[in-house]
Order: sequence, then structure tokens, then C-alpha cells
Amino acid sequence: MASIINFLREQFTRTQPLPAGTHHYQSQPDEPAFRLHLRMTPDGSGILIVNASTVLHLNPTAAEYAYHMMKGTPPEEVAQSVSKRYRVSKDTARRDFSDFRDRVQTMIHTPDLDPVMYLDFERITPHSQALTAPLRLDCALTYRLPAATQAEYAPTRRVDRELTTEEWQIIMDKAWAAGIPHVTFTGGEPTLREDLPALIAHAEKNGQVCGLLSDGLKLADKKYLQLLLQTGLDHLLFILQPENEASWQALETVMPEDLFTTVHLTVTPQNVNKGRSILERLAKLEVKSLSLSTSDASLKDDLAGLRQRAAELSLPVKFDLPVPYSAENPVAHETAEDSVIDGGGKAWLYVEPDGDVLPTQGMADKILGNFLKDPWEMIYKQ
Repeated sequence: MASIINFLREQFTRTQPLPAGTHHYQSQPDEPAFRLHLRMTPDGSGILIVNASTVLHLNPTAAEYAYHMMKGTPPEEVAQSVSKRYRVSKDTARRDFSDFRDRVQTMIHTPDLDPVMYLDFERITPHSQALTAPLRLDCALTYRLPAATQAEYAPTRRVDRELTTEEWQIIMDKAWAAGIPHVTFTGGEPTLREDLPALIAHAEKNGQVCGLLSDGLKLADKKYLQLLLQTGLDHLLFILQPENEASWQALETVMPEDLFTTVHLTVTPQNVNKGRSILERLAKLEVKSLSLSTSDASLKDDLAGLRQRAAELSLPVKFDLPVPYSAENPVAHETAEDSVIDGGGKAWLYVEPDGDVLPTQGMADKILGNFLKDPWEMIYKQ
């Protein structure tokens, strides 16, 4: 009798999910470069982040397949574990795991593939979901600007000091522990920080995807560029100064490297008439990603026209990256402080040079706390 009761209890006991946590996989030297981050939630579901750009929502079974795929568990062991936990046949579990792994590999190695249309994955819009942590942390290392830029363009009045190398490393560790897989270094001009290579190396050590937002001029120095690449820089937002030939030369130095580069162009009254020729020159350099903005509301229609031209030139436009403060972006990000950009405060957070956390760049009246001093749970409230 007891054995029958135990059998029934086993049959109707709810399957316990894998423990919540964050898991990271970096491609091996003999594979094409890619990164996977899996965030397991307490209910067993998960969020799989592919190359810090594509976000997939996984049910508990798919999340478990992702976990085993990243851990390198042999398929036979996966089939045995899933068969026992979810009461399906080993053949079904083995076939489903193989199918899941193949679909993820297809996504990794096929740029711009729509996971919903081609792979039958449910892709979530991160801005609309209740996340347990942001997907990206934008770190303004400094509000210092290049010597040729007027100092008033950076909001230095809001910060009275810059964090040390060790303090930024503590913030990065805290972000990683919270499940944030992606950090970007911005400013000001982040290459003015001598410790930038060390901070990139720390992100690499943690397993975080690391990006840089810069005017790029220092990257014309091939030795410096190679140092950043060797320490683990994954992607670059290059702030183009189209009237400055040195800016174009720096971009020409960057583009042949194995570094995903998005070029940002601020459309101004001074360059709007040259906008199409600028885009055509970028296309000739084989730029694969473009960010466009304007600090002049009267150029809204011109901006829309340039976005259309970018599409015709196969220059995909990105909309959710912050832009370092500069002469061409003085107050555009400070003028809408009563509204939060879609995703700000949810999918990403912005950290000022002293550690204060804003929902997004420019929202100085909405300080959420200080990343160095305050508990994470207080800063990030969903």
C-alpha cells in the first residue's frame, strides 16, 4: 500500500525547476566568436541572451535545454535527466534537445535572423517585460571631454568626483551578481581614462559583454586599439565627426578589425545637406550598423529621410544606445526629463561618474540610488 501511495505522490509532485541564477558561455577559440547568457528565474523559465542583442523567452523545459547546452552536458545525460524530470520518453527528450541546440546555433551563425519567423522561438521585447535585472548597464566613466570641446557640454555640475578603478570594478561585480550580462563604457570621452583597458579586462574576466562609446580618435593608434581588443572589447559605438577627416581616418582603422562597430551620426543644421553623401561614404566602408539622432527638432523630417536612405544602403539603424556628451549633443538628452525612453530603467540603467544611477542618460532628476553605496534591490524596483 505504501509503495502505491509513494508512486502516486511521485507522479503528482510538481517538477522542481533548476535553481535561479545567471550562466555564461563564451565560444571556444576554434569557433566563430559569440556569447550566450542564460538568466534562470525562480519559476524555472529563463531568458537567453544571444550576443547581448537577441533576447529569447524560454519556458522551463527550453530553459533547461539551454542550461545543459551551455554546460556541455552530453545529449544522453540530458535525455535521461529531462525524461525523468518531465516524464517524457528519452527519445523525445533527446530529439527536442538536439532540435533546440540546432536552432540556437542557427541563430548564432546567421546575422539578423528573426527567431520568431524562422526558429519558432518566442522573442520578447525586453522593454515590455518585468525583468529581474536590466540587460545592459551604461557606465559613464568620466564627463571629461577632449581638449577641443567646450567644457559646458558635459554635465559636470552633477558630479563632484570620478570613481576609482577599484570602485568601478566593484560596480561591475555587483552588476554581474545581479544578472546584468552587458556593460558599456561611455562619458564624456571614456578613452581619457587611463584605466579603460583594465576595466574592459575586468568585464571580460566576469564574462560580461563589453562595449565602448567613443569619438574614436584615439583608436587611430593601432597599438591602443589592439590593446582594447586583446583585453576583451566586444563592440564599439563610434561617434563620427563628419567634418573632421581625422575622424574618418580613425574609422578606416577600426573597420577592418574583428569588432562590431555602430557609427553614430548627429544630424545638425551644418551637416544635414551632406547627410546622404555621409551615409554613402559609410556604406563604402562597409559599416554594418548606424545610430542617428539630432539635437535640433526642426530637422525631424530630414532625420526621417536619412533613415530611409540608410535602409536603402542596407545600414541597419539602432535606436537604444546612449550617446556621449559632445559639442553636437549638448542638451538633447537633458530636455525630456519628465519622460523615460522606452526601456530606460528596465532593460538598461545609466551610471554617472560618481556612481549615481539614472533610468537612462539625461534624467538627472530621477536618481534611483548610488550603485556603489545602495543595495541593488533598492535601486532596481520593477
